[in-house]
This record gives sequence, structure tokens and C-alpha cells, in this order.
Amino acid sequence: MKKIEAIIKPFKLEDVKNALTEAGVTGMTVSDVKGYGRQQGHSELYRGAEYVVDFLPKIKLELIVDERSVDETIRIITESARTGKIGDGKIFVTPIQKIIRIRTGEEDEEAI
Repeated sequence: MKKIEAIIKPFKLEDVKNALTEAGVTGMTVSDVKGYGRQQGHSELYRGAEYVVDFLPKIKLELIVDERSVDETIRIITESARTGKIGDGKIFVTPIQKIIRIRTGEEDEEAI
């Protein structure tokens, strides 16, 4: 089992969610986050004054998938979140040692 964390642009959330749902992904956690990468934020002009926006709004998706689904899930997220412009985001994959569904006590793949 793997945990996939994807940081994407907020306006791409519906596209990514719909694509993952079509592929059979049954659950995900979505968080509003702020951050920056190489872009280091950007400057904006407001009422004639320039100011720097250091942390840009992003969406963080967290999904747990079985080993067989990792590459396909990454492909779906990448294709549906890509705009081709700087700041499209990142995907992180980490191993999961154990999952327990609190309500039933099911473990690991049965708990997904």
C-alpha cells in the first residue's frame, strides 16, 4: 500500500477528482494549503502598491492505494492537473505500513 500526496492548483481539483472517481478511486482527503516551490511566490499590484505573495494557495490531495494502482493513479493525477505552466504542483509517494478502519477493525487492504 502506498500513500499518494499531490499538491495541485485549486482550480484543477474538480478535474482531478472526476478523473480519479472514473478510475475507481473510492476515497481521498482534500486540504487547502499554501506554499511555494521554485517560483518563490509572485508580485502583485494592489491600488498602486506592489506587494509579494510568498505563499500561494494550493490543494493537497491524500490517497491510499494498493501497489498495483500506484502508477495509474499518478498518471491520472498528472494528466488531469497539468496546465503546462509553472506551479502545477508535485506528487509524493510513500509506503504505508498499516491501516485500520476504526469502525470495523478491518486492516490493511480491507480497510481502504
